[in-house]
Amino acid sequence: MGVRVRKLIRHLEETRLENGRAVQPVHRIAFAGVVIENPYPSEYVQDLVTLADEIGEEIGNLVGPACVELLGEEVEAFGKAALVGIDGEVEHGSALIHNLRFGNAFRNPAGGTELLPAAEKVGLPGSPIDIPLKHKLDAKTRSHHQTVTLQVADVPRPREILVVCAASNAGRPLARLAAFGAELKSN
Repeated sequence: MGVRVRKLIRHLEETRLENGRAVQPVHRIAFAGVVIENPYPSEYVQDLVTLADEIGEEIGNLVGPACVELLGEEVEAFGKAALVGIDGEVEHGSALIHNLRFGNAFRNPAGGTELLPAAEKVGLPGSPIDIPLKHKLDAKTRSHHQTVTLQVADVPRPREILVVCAASNAGRPLARLAAFGAELKSN
C-alpha cells in the first residue's frame, strides 16, 4: 500500500535581525511537509504499527531529504511533527512519525545521531503545528532548543495528516544561555 499525497509543502525562513542585532550566520529554518490521506480507518483499530512500518520510509523519503536539501547547508538542529485532521486520532500521526523507518529517512541525510524531537496533535484546517528542534548530535545543547511553527491554510482536511520535518542551520538567533547543567555547578 502506498500513501495518497494531496500536497507537498516546502517553506524556508531566514532571520537576519533579532532584537535589532545582526544574526550571524543568518538563521535558516527549512520545513518539508507532505499532506496525505489518513491511511487508518476512522473507526478504532488496535494495530497501528504494521501499517506505519509499511509506509513510514515512503513518507520519510518524501520529507526528510527534501528538508535537508531546502536548508541548503549543514543541518545543526532538527525535529518532526504530525497534524491529524479531525476525523483521525493523534495516535495515527504518532504511529507514522515515531517509527525508525520514517525517522532514519530524515536523520541520515541530516547527519544526525539523536532522536528527533516531535509534536503531534489533531487540528482543524489552518491549525498551526509547533515543531520542537534539538541539536542533531547532542540534545543537551541548549542553544539549539527551539520551537518553530508551520501553518498551512487548508491543512489538514478531516481525513488527512500533515507530516513535516524541520531543520535549522544553527541554534536560536543570539543564543547566549549557559551550557547544560552549568547552574548546578558550585563556584
